[in-house]
Amino acid sequence: MTPNPTPSAAAPLLRVTGLRVAYGGIQAVKGISLDVAAGELVSLIGANGAGKTTTLKAITGSLAAAGGDIEFLGRSIRGQGPWELVKQGLVMVPEGRGMFTRMTITENLQMGAFVRRDADVAADIDRVFSIFPRLKERRNQLAGTMSGGEQQMLAMGRGLMARPKLLLLDEPSMGLSPLMVDKIFEVVGDIHAQGTTILLVEQNASRALELASRGYVMESGEVTMGGAADDLLHDPKVRAAYLGE
Repeated sequence: MTPNPTPSAAAPLLRVTGLRVAYGGIQAVKGISLDVAAGELVSLIGANGAGKTTTLKAITGSLAAAGGDIEFLGRSIRGQGPWELVKQGLVMVPEGRGMFTRMTITENLQMGAFVRRDADVAADIDRVFSIFPRLKERRNQLAGTMSGGEQQMLAMGRGLMARPKLLLLDEPSMGLSPLMVDKIFEVVGDIHAQGTTILLVEQNASRALELASRGYVMESGEVTMGGAADDLLHDPKVRAAYLGE
């Protein structure tokens, strides 16, 4: 496996080439390249501080890139803001969830559809409730009173309300109980099976790679390995570094 593997056979929905991101004089992301094809679930794994979240923030316009390019749907999106990208179908569910804590579950879901101008919002809320029955049971509960796992469900549901062409998930299992981690990964798999393309950032390398078709490994701001998820899952270096073996 090579640091920047050959792109997938299908035309990429997202292509990142030579991306660099700096905080002051510190290079947080050092010229990485990766791609995600339509219909894929691709995992980006690595230790805390490797640059994974910074990469997602640069892709979605929350951080300015210092170099390289980001293409979505065949066009460069470097320099565009998050709201513009959400309208195009590039949606991120951030680490920390970012709930509107004084709004209800239903109101948070409605906020997820703020860029839409169609009449199908109510139907999509029903779809989210079918994926997350617990949210339906508590639809009038304030988001700030929910457990961490319930908030993660709501964050993912809110992301789906924007009808993403590509859904970026940043550490969805962070800080959750083992039972809730199982549920979240089950739902990520279900969302992908229903046709949503996903780029999944996770410290839980084994679970992330088990779901994915391909993966990348980040270390100190660089992509050091990449390839088929099953190959990475059984690679001795990956197992030693991230799977505790």
